Amino acid sequence: MSWKIIKKAILLVLYYSIAFHLPPILLLKITKSIRAFLVKRILDECGDNPWIDSRVWLGDGCKRKIGNNSGIGGNTTIGKNTFIGNDVMIGQDVIIITRNHEFKDISIPMSRQGFKDYEPVIIEDDVWIGARVIVLPGVRIGKGAIVGAGAVVTEDVEPYSIVAGVPAKVIGSRK
Repeated sequence: MSWKIIKKAILLVLYYSIAFHLPPILLLKITKSIRAFLVKRILDECGDNPWIDSRVWLGDGCKRKIGNNSGIGGNTTIGKNTFIGNDVMIGQDVIIITRNHEFKDISIPMSRQGFKDYEPVIIEDDVWIGARVIVLPGVRIGKGAIVGAGAVVTEDVEPYSIVAGVPAKVIGSRK
C-alpha cells in the first residue's frame, strides 16, 4: 500500500472522527482552521479559505472540488462529482445528489437494479444556496444565482436567477 493511500486514510479518519463532530464555527474559531486543514488535503481540489461547518459529509473526497472563499453549512451532504466554484455560500442541511437508483425494468424490483451513472453537479461562482435545498443529479447552477431555502433543484439554473419552490422555478433575477 502506498504512502499516499495511507495518508489519505489517516486524514479521513481524523476528519470523520474528530473535525466532523466539532462545534460550529461560530462557537469556536479554531474549528474552522482544523476542518479547513483536513478538507484541503482530503478533496481532489480545494481553494483558499474554505468555510466548512460541522457534520459536512464529503465521502472520500474524490471527485469533489471547492473553490476559494466558499462555505458549506452544517449537516450538508456533498455527492461525488460535485464542483463548487469561488465565493459560494451553501446553507445548512443541503443535499447534493449526483447518482440515482435505476428503475427502468418493471419486472425487477428497483432495489435490485443498481444505480445509474454519476451525473456531475456544477455550482458556478458567487452562488447562494439556502438551507435545506436539494440539488438533483446533472444540475448546473449558474454564476450569481440564488436558490431559496427548501427548494428542490431539478434542472439547470440560469446565471443571476433567483429560484425557489418544489420543483425550483424562477421567481426573480439579480440583474
